[in-house]
Amino acid sequence: MNKPFSFKQFTIKQDRCAMKIGTDGVLLGAWTSVTHNSYSILDIGAGTGIISLMLAQRSAAENIEAIELDGDAFEQCTENFENSPWRDRLFCFHAGFDEFVDEYTEEEPDEFELYNVIVSNPPFYTEEVTSGNNARDTARQNTSLPFNELIEGASKLLTKDGSFSTIIPFKEEKNFLNIAKTNGLFPSRITRVKGNPTSEIKRSLLEFTFSKTETFINELIIEKERHQYTDSYKELTKDFYLKM
Repeated sequence: MNKPFSFKQFTIKQDRCAMKIGTDGVLLGAWTSVTHNSYSILDIGAGTGIISLMLAQRSAAENIEAIELDGDAFEQCTENFENSPWRDRLFCFHAGFDEFVDEYTEEEPDEFELYNVIVSNPPFYTEEVTSGNNARDTARQNTSLPFNELIEGASKLLTKDGSFSTIIPFKEEKNFLNIAKTNGLFPSRITRVKGNPTSEIKRSLLEFTFSKTETFINELIIEKERHQYTDSYKELTKDFYLKM
């Protein structure tokens, strides 16, 4: 798992990151909406930098910024950015999200200083989990980035017509939607993810805006059977995986 992971247009080194390349990050990077108006993007809790790199490949955004608290992951994310074709559009801050938000909003930012797209693959274990690897445990537990802190911060940094996208466990969806609503964010898209046709829903991909609109809801199944990927998953990820 420590070997570099090669995609079609970039390579991710991950030997110094607690959280390795996984399906959640790839899903979010491929699913998040980007438009020709997506000038500025923020990736909260960047890890290896995979989501930022996928959005750099998918968009013409001139400014893609990432935040990473863990020192080793920050250094590796920066290295992955520097080794990519989009190094001049990517930058990683070594900071916690709370301090980043406080500093950014110390004086009320102008609209043009805010982000058109905010994305986060957040830590989501609410219970204490112990693997023996402190960095991995911190990266997995949402005590390091509680959902209410994530949503409140995102709402302060998002342009009035921007979008905030994330991926969380399906069991957390209702709670997350309620917190978002109290911060003026409403779901525009929800995709519920299943590993295979007979498994339970595992993840929710959520996209929010400040506008109350009808929510587009669908389902994504990753595999028909073991290592036999569905057409929908292949279509979503075909620009990235080497063997897709």
